[in-house]
This record gives sequence, C-alpha cells and structure tokens, in this order.
Amino acid sequence: MHKFQITVIAVLLPLLLFSQTEIKSLLKELDATIDNSQQYQNEKESEIKKLIELKKITTTEVLKYEVYEKLFKEYRFYQSDSAISYARKSMQIANNLNDLTKINTTKLNLASIMGTLGMYKEATDILNKINIKATPDLRGDYYGVCSTLYLSMSDFAATSQEKNNYIELTKKYRDSSYNFYPKTSESSIIHQANKYFEEKKYGDALPLLTNYFSKIKDNNTDKAIVAYLISQAYQKQKDFGNEKKWLIISAISDLKLEKKEYISLRSLAYMLYEEGDIDRAYKYTKRTLEDALFCNARLRTFEISKMMPIINEAYQKQNETNRKQLILFLVSASILSLFLLTALVLLFKQIKKLSKAKYEISLANKQFKVLNEELKIANEKLNETNHTLKEASLVKEIYIGRYMDQCSVYISKLDQYRRQLNIMAASGKMTELVRAIKSDEFIEKELKEFYNNFDKTFLLLFPNFIGDFSNLLTDTDDIKLKQGELMNTELRIFALIRLGISDSAKISEFLRYSLSTIYNYRTKLRNKSLGPRDEFEANVMRIGTNK
Repeated sequence: MHKFQITVIAVLLPLLLFSQTEIKSLLKELDATIDNSQQYQNEKESEIKKLIELKKITTTEVLKYEVYEKLFKEYRFYQSDSAISYARKSMQIANNLNDLTKINTTKLNLASIMGTLGMYKEATDILNKINIKATPDLRGDYYGVCSTLYLSMSDFAATSQEKNNYIELTKKYRDSSYNFYPKTSESSIIHQANKYFEEKKYGDALPLLTNYFSKIKDNNTDKAIVAYLISQAYQKQKDFGNEKKWLIISAISDLKLEKKEYISLRSLAYMLYEEGDIDRAYKYTKRTLEDALFCNARLRTFEISKMMPIINEAYQKQNETNRKQLILFLVSASILSLFLLTALVLLFKQIKKLSKAKYEISLANKQFKVLNEELKIANEKLNETNHTLKEASLVKEIYIGRYMDQCSVYISKLDQYRRQLNIMAASGKMTELVRAIKSDEFIEKELKEFYNNFDKTFLLLFPNFIGDFSNLLTDTDDIKLKQGELMNTELRIFALIRLGISDSAKISEFLRYSLSTIYNYRTKLRNKSLGPRDEFEANVMRIGTNK
C-alpha cells in the first residue's frame, strides 16, 4: 500500500505542477490583455468606423441592409443601445424591401438583444408576432432565440413555479432548434452541449465541446462561449483546476474580441476571491463592471453589483492589513535607521577628512585637465597656423617661379612683336602696321595663354578643387566645363578667393570683367550653396586644407 501511494504521488505531482504553471501563464496573459485593452478597443472602433464610412457611400437598400447587419453584429456584445438601433434600422429597410426572410431575421436580432438587456416583455412580443412557418430556413434561429430568452427569464423568475415553467419552455424550444440546425453547425453543437448539461452527462459534453473548440477561429465570438461551457462541465465534475483554466481562456477571448457582455471574467473573479487572490479578484470585478456599464448590459450590471461589495470589502480589509504591515515595517525601519544614523555620524567624521583630501586631489586634477585642454587648443591653433604658413609659402614659391618665367616669356614675345612692327614700318606696309596696332588678336591670345597658365598652376596646387567646389553646391550647371577648358570664369573667381584675393575690384581687374559682373557671379553661386550662404566662401577657403 505504501509503495502504491508513492507511485500515485510520483505520477500526479508532475501533472499538478504542470497544471499550476499553465494557469499562472494564462493569468499573466489575461493580465496583459486587460492592460492592453485600449489597443483592442481601438481595433474594434476601427472596424466599426470602416462600416460606418461604407454606409455613407452605399446607395442601394440591399447593400445598406447588409452593412446594418454587420454593424449589429459588431455592436451585439459591445454596445447594446447601438445594437438595438442598427437592428431597428435593418428592420426598416427589410420592410421597405418587403423581404420576409430579412424582416424575420431583423426581428430575431432585435428580440435577442432585448433579451440580453432584460427587456423580456418586448422580446416575447416580437417573437410571438413572427410567423416562422413563412420562413422555414429561420426556424432553428427562432427556436434558439426563444430557448435563450426563456433560460434568461428563469434566472430572474420571482417564484419557483414561474422558474419551472420557463425551464420547461427552454427545453422545448432548445429541442426544437436542435432538430432544425445542421448537426455540425455551431448552434447545434452548443444546444447539444446544453442538453447534455441538463441530463448531467458532463462526460459526453466535454469531448463534444473540446473537439469543437479546437476548430474555432480566434475571431469567432463563440470561442469564449464554448470555453465557458467547458469550464462549467469541469465544475460539475469537481475539477476546479480545469474549470479555472477554461474560465481564463474564455475571458481572454472575450477581452481580445472587445466583448463587453460576458460571464467568464466575473465567474473567474469570484473563484479567485474564494482562493484568496483578492487583488486579481478586485481588478477583474472592477473591469467586468466597467464593461457592463459601457455595454449598458443591465442584467450583468445587476449581477456584478451583488458581488462587488463582497469583493470590495475583502479588498479593503486586505489593504488595511497591508497598511498595518507597512506601518510595522516603517517603525522597524525607523529604529534600525537610528542605529545606522549613529554609526554614520561616527563614520562621517572620518569620511569628511577623506572627502576633503579627495576634493583637493579632484580640484588639482580638474585644473590639470583645464591646462591640458588649453595646451591642446594652443597646439591645434599653432598647427593650423603652421599649415597656413606652409601653404602660403608653397603658393608664393610656385607663383613667383611661374611669374618670373611668365615675365621672361612676355618680354621675349613683346620684343618679337616689336620687331614684326619694325619690319612692317621699314617695308612701308603702313596699312598692315595700322591693322596690327588696332587688332586685339595679340592681347586676346596672350590673355588666353595667361589664364591657361593660371589654371594649370592653381590646379597643380589644388588638384581636387573642382570636385570639392562642386560638393558645396546644390546645382553645378554653372561650373560645367566645355571641351578643352581647365576652368571657366566662375571657377577662376573662386580660385582667386581660395588664394586669398576676396576683393571684387582686384578680381575684376585680374579677369578683365566689370565689378558688377564679378559681384553677380559671386552672388549667383553663393545662392546655390548647399550649406548656409554666409559660410559659403569660408568653406571655399577650407578646400585643400586637409591635404
């Protein structure tokens, strides 16, 4: 016997631990779902908004009816007043269309939502006026709504006699609906499960429901209902662990689909209250009440209002206990703090001396860092100055060499030009002499050669100037070179600026253009600056400084 007990414990213990772990994981998921409720509400409102926008552009009565039906389904478990409104609008259009199937469908929708709101008389009046024989395809839905309505009425019957009458009517209509639903349909399976419950055949109900649950999509509102029925089957079998698990699964489905009219979370809250998990019980009950008020589900609000004071009282008692424990903890902490304070006072004197020494060292380190930074800045400035001097020296060296060479060439050319003129004069070719003196050909040729030499010399000093200059502009059309050109006028202007000649008068004299022309060229390119316009010429001066 002893070995048998050990074997049973060894087998059941891992299963129990796994079950507890699974429930903890599901509770965390449920808590996260509640915390993210705004996200699910936004998704729900987004779907409703799409349908409302679709309604505005819908022109035919048939399409309007379909949109109103979809809006009714969206509001069915979300906001009862709106659901009733769209059920009535659907009925009005169905009457306009004189379509008996649509008329009876909207009446069933209206009776169903009225039953949810506790409007039993209005719901039964509507059902009694339906000639269901005229629309045989709706008989299953008709008997299903009647069954659900009388079941709700039995829960709130004033006397046991009335309760029994309503239960008998529930059975009658449920059995009728079962005969008219397809055997594999959602409604047929749920009604069959309810029949098993009535007959206390919970072992038969569980495989039927669990098998069906695995096939239900996450966006199907029946998923939470089936999970709730599974939990109730386990409750009847006294399997409270699985009851709790399936209540959580049902509640998660309800909340993710943003259903405001439900039972699972309220039942779970009461179960957690009995287990002593007061914080969660209070949180879940509070959420249930908020949803019921939002949906205007009067019956759910009434049911929750009876349970809320009990859980709220327990919650307040727990808070009071926690408050007393907190006070005790604070008193203990205060006494301990006094001992610690005494020790700290003794240590403070020693620490103060140490802190003073550390402060003096820190101050010296800071001053040393400041001096290092100043020295670093001074070195950088000195390096920059040296670089500028080297660059200026290189420019002067190259340009002086070029200048001397150019002067020598020009003297030779002028002497040759003088001899040509002398020969013309000595030969008596006065006409040719006058023509040569008046012609600009010699000057233009020499200027062209002069600018060409300038371009070669400058690009020798700054070989990447044109590319770097282009990178400073948003538009490079003005500096595109023609075939055979080294630089054009715009580039020569900014080449001179790069060499330190920023005076427009000197530039105009060098390039033989008017002062206004030079100014216009500078302004036009400055306006195309990729960076701030005021910094454009300063950026030009930096070209080549990293080489």
